[in-house]
Amino acid sequence: MAGKVVLAHSQTPLEFTHNSTKYISSSGEPIQYYTPLDVAIAVTFLVGLYQILMYFFQLGFMCSFLSDTLVNGLTAGAAVHVFTSQIKDLLGMHIQSFSGNFQIIHTFINIFESIYSVNMVACFVSFITITVLVINNELLKPWVNKRSVIPVPIELIAVLIGTVAASCFGISEKYNLTTVGSIAVGLPEPRLPPFSLMPAIALDSFVIAVVAYVISISMALIFAQKLNYEISPNQELLAQGAGNLVGSCFLCLPFAASLSRSVIQQTVGGRTQLTSVISAIILIGVLTSFAQIFETLPRCILASLIIVALKGVLLQAKDVFRIWKLSPLDGIVWVTTYLTVILVEIDIGLLVGVLVSNLVLCIRGIKPNIYRLCHLANTEMYVDPHRFSKVEEITGVCIIHYAGSLNFANQRYFKQQVYKIMDRDPKKELIESNIKTSKVSPTDLCLKPAEFLVLDLSGVLFTDPSGAFALLSIAQEYSQISVHTLLAGTTGPVHDSLRKYGLFDKQLLTCFPTIHDAVIYAENNRLQLIQQTRL
Repeated sequence: MAGKVVLAHSQTPLEFTHNSTKYISSSGEPIQYYTPLDVAIAVTFLVGLYQILMYFFQLGFMCSFLSDTLVNGLTAGAAVHVFTSQIKDLLGMHIQSFSGNFQIIHTFINIFESIYSVNMVACFVSFITITVLVINNELLKPWVNKRSVIPVPIELIAVLIGTVAASCFGISEKYNLTTVGSIAVGLPEPRLPPFSLMPAIALDSFVIAVVAYVISISMALIFAQKLNYEISPNQELLAQGAGNLVGSCFLCLPFAASLSRSVIQQTVGGRTQLTSVISAIILIGVLTSFAQIFETLPRCILASLIIVALKGVLLQAKDVFRIWKLSPLDGIVWVTTYLTVILVEIDIGLLVGVLVSNLVLCIRGIKPNIYRLCHLANTEMYVDPHRFSKVEEITGVCIIHYAGSLNFANQRYFKQQVYKIMDRDPKKELIESNIKTSKVSPTDLCLKPAEFLVLDLSGVLFTDPSGAFALLSIAQEYSQISVHTLLAGTTGPVHDSLRKYGLFDKQLLTCFPTIHDAVIYAENNRLQLIQQTRL
């Protein structure tokens, strides 16, 4: 994403004449010119600034939109990107690099077209390296862990052996193996970004800031769940923002969590921030002192290290069967995110995943759980008869449990389900009673026992005016056919909302703290009404 912004706003001076710090066109008018490096560090500065501002406004809640299913599909798809990027080094091939949408498709097409360029020595070195790493991870590491707290640094050993073999025996030149290549020694001189460019890249930088944070926090959530620790989303914003702000002064690009590096660090035993501190110190030492030692390291060895470390993340693809079995809707979220990340791009896949995940959330909100309850014998409890035995129905009382928010989106579904469970549609009964009134004596109508509808709202945490008035509408319609509506277990906020909306003004709804209280009230009143009708 940062690369697209750099290409859009940087220029290469062709017809310009250098004059001090400005460029002058052939017509003599000053033209503002920005190098790709100027644009890159300006983007980094703005990304860091946005993330710091998001920290102050406590916008870390954005990670709440990242479900475990979405993060699982996102990281599994990102692992395919990393795996694909390592194939050319793993096989020693010379293929074109692709970026942007559908890059994996273009890359694999190019791989099959260039299959003749495979370096057999690179394949052999990769095979040996991967075999040794897998044997270490599957056999040697468990054996060593039982006998020592110090693990075998097999990855470091592989790098050192590859470097020594390439330096001393010249295998890279002899067998045409691609090496790491030139590594700049030292740290760049600090400089400030061009502030005059920032208005032009403000919007693009904001998008990059959000996407970079979401990708990083998704990686953090994966490892937090795997290693059983908690993370602070807002603290991650502060850390990433501070890193980008300071890094912009040292010619750094905007950064986010790297899946391959994170997986390798976790694979070798890294658990805490101290691991990153030590890695940073070693990296600074390498850059300032002996970076040139690793210039001869064959890239096929690095590719082997990355692919073995990615094994667990790549195998997350099999989780789709478990997720789909548990919930088809979650399965759709996983598949959509995974395929979009692979076929299009990671940032697009993230956006699509968030949209589909929230669409699923809306679908579930429109059709929440609603079912009838029955009395559990010899207790004061009321349970789902499909999940418990020894239950009994209470004559003349229908108890309905509703779980979820009650709002404009699901109030029609709520009313329809209440009518269905009650098996009494008040509007239809009114029409039928009007037709039959002439054939039925007033005494027969009076002898019909009154019934009670008890709505258990203990699972309702929020209701808007539309949802509240749906309750009132049910009470009004049922009151016309001698059915009284009672509310049970309303939470404090919901009860306050119903009172604010004026639902209790017409005295059609009566609230009780528990279902049992409402049932006792209904039974007592029903007996009194029956006795009155008999008299």
